[in-house]
Amino acid sequence: MTSDSDRRFTLRLLPSEWTLPLAREATILANALAAGVSLPSSCRNGTCRTCMCMKLEGDVTYRIEWPGLSAQEKAEGYVLPCVAYPLSDVTLEQPAAQRTVRRPPE
Repeated sequence: MTSDSDRRFTLRLLPSEWTLPLAREATILANALAAGVSLPSSCRNGTCRTCMCMKLEGDVTYRIEWPGLSAQEKAEGYVLPCVAYPLSDVTLEQPAAQRTVRRPPE
């Protein structure tokens, strides 16, 4: 039997239409990187806003009290994937997403 903490969700990236697995215990950015997709990022702690993008569907949570978003940005649907954890399937609009080339294991 799978526990809630093991539940996986799906990340859909637009406009690329890529679909990636999302593990609850990792940030959306970490999940994307693990799946071979690079999203814009810099600080990875929610302050620089480099990764900010629009969440079109789904729910996320933050483990820090207040990430680097204004109340208005949060209400409009913006998220910071570097510190956002999925609570459901999520759809993000991130035109700068890029597939990364993985090196085969040695």
